[in-house]
Amino acid sequence: MIEINVSRQSELEDFAARLALLCDPKDVIALYGDLGAGKTVFSRAFIRSCGLPEEEVPSPTFTLVQMYDGETKNHPVLTVWHFDLYRLKSADEIYELGFEEALADGVSLIEWPERAEKLLPKKRLDIRILPAGSENARKLELTPRGKEWEEKLERIKK
Repeated sequence: MIEINVSRQSELEDFAARLALLCDPKDVIALYGDLGAGKTVFSRAFIRSCGLPEEEVPSPTFTLVQMYDGETKNHPVLTVWHFDLYRLKSADEIYELGFEEALADGVSLIEWPERAEKLLPKKRLDIRILPAGSENARKLELTPRGKEWEEKLERIKK
């Protein structure tokens, strides 16, 4: 596990943007944290850094999933799926949201992943966002699941 401390929302957004530049289709990022922890702030910055700087990125709490067609330097076409599983009644409902399609061709950002933990791919990046003192300070606990994620996190530390 790698810990990163951020003292301002802009630092959380910067980290999300840098991580987005390293992502590839089929990557999955599971975002853990309490209500108001910063999961949607992270997701918004990630999505906007994929060639969509003016994109309105609402929390998908009520729609459960939003899809964005973006791009990065390494991927001229990169679809980002933003899931919010908070309102799922059963883990299997995730399949009704296009989960299999997302895993096949896009980057998946998943808020409240614990609602469908058993269905998540083994290769993924888990990010736990925790309060860290002041109002906007956060501690990010990054747990890479798979060699690819270990290598990506090494690159982001440079």
